[in-house]
Amino acid sequence: MFNNLSDRLNAVFKKLKGHGKLSEKNIEEGLKEVRMALLEADVHYKVVKKFISDIKERALGQEVMASLTPGQQVVKIVNDELTKLMGGHLEDLNLSGPVPVSVMLVGLQGSGKTTTAGKLAVFLRKKGKKPYLVPADVYRPAAIDQLIKLGQQLSVPVFPSSLEMEPVQICQEARTTAHRTGCDTLLIDTAGRLHIDEALMDELSRIKDAVKPADILLVADAMTGQDAVNIAESFNKTLDIGGVVLSKMDGDARGGAALSIKSITDKPIKFVGVGEKLSDLEPFHPDRMASRILGMGDVLTIIEKAQSVVDEKKAVELEKKLRKNEFTLEDFRDQMVQIRKMGSMSELMNMIPGMGQMKQLKNLEVDENEFVKIEAIINSMTPLERRQHTLIKGSRRKRIAKGSGTSVQDINKLLKNYTQVMKMVKKVNKGGMRGLGMGLPSF
Repeated sequence: MFNNLSDRLNAVFKKLKGHGKLSEKNIEEGLKEVRMALLEADVHYKVVKKFISDIKERALGQEVMASLTPGQQVVKIVNDELTKLMGGHLEDLNLSGPVPVSVMLVGLQGSGKTTTAGKLAVFLRKKGKKPYLVPADVYRPAAIDQLIKLGQQLSVPVFPSSLEMEPVQICQEARTTAHRTGCDTLLIDTAGRLHIDEALMDELSRIKDAVKPADILLVADAMTGQDAVNIAESFNKTLDIGGVVLSKMDGDARGGAALSIKSITDKPIKFVGVGEKLSDLEPFHPDRMASRILGMGDVLTIIEKAQSVVDEKKAVELEKKLRKNEFTLEDFRDQMVQIRKMGSMSELMNMIPGMGQMKQLKNLEVDENEFVKIEAIINSMTPLERRQHTLIKGSRRKRIAKGSGTSVQDINKLLKNYTQVMKMVKKVNKGGMRGLGMGLPSF
């Protein structure tokens, strides 16, 4: 989402770092470009005005002018101010109060409320909670059906709403049922409209009065830019929302909503939807997002993603296998599956510090279908072939290609790459990094 903004900001910083000492003129020129970059990213003009003013005040102060590395100090200031702009720190979902606790999801039609309810159920279950999905949109039959399907898919209970029931009645009865069945968190998927109207707000206010939710989350489509900010303002005025979930943050939008919402509404972004999978919901960390925007990566999120998918017992076993050169094609497939659970390769690469700025990787398109192909090839091998790849000769290669819907050339490529990796692992085991260096070509 922030690729264009990141590129523009980094071009400005590169110029500033090129000056041994910074003058007021250098800083003014740099900030003018930062201002243009933010406006082009669809950040609210009032937010941009204050943001630039705050940076200018600090950039012309002693911490920059008296610094040995003034360019880097400006980057630090921009990083600090970006973090502050987006809320400063992580704001958790409010789940305080008597059980079962209610969380209302509100927003316009098509913003992603129903899918977000499913994603939140996955998130809460990881935290040891017992969520209960409540379809309270009786105007769109598909919304009830969609939530029931999500519940079945996730093995999460769903209240059996019907179109004849009143939304307030649904929520009250759902709370009673949740209490009886031992569920501790109600996730209420409310009705939306194509636009904000009095009837919608009146219904949401009545639900709020009836269930007294611990938190109200506005689900807004990040792709709508400034419209998302205006929608947040309207909902907040009537309902006093607790925070925002920005859906579709993986889309090709400019990012203005993420940078404007907190300043305009004084309500934090609590979660961001980063993909279509039900596990693709992340708590919003302003400091990490600022770091990503400035091309500094986001190592902490990578670590958290890894911890959520990696089986520690298997990791220890894998380390032993690598040390003994017993890493099979089966192990290779299992590792690839775990890495893919963390997200797309391009997304992960952008979280590694410096990766996003490397010219050779800038326009690199990672074909996720290649991973599907490799998995299919290894799955088409016999258990013995996966353990002893040297057995895979001509006729076996043809059989595997036919079984996986690939070509013999694809099998050859996979086996060649696997053999090269194993040679490097062997050298590392023999002589540490020195052994690895001996096997690498010199440039």
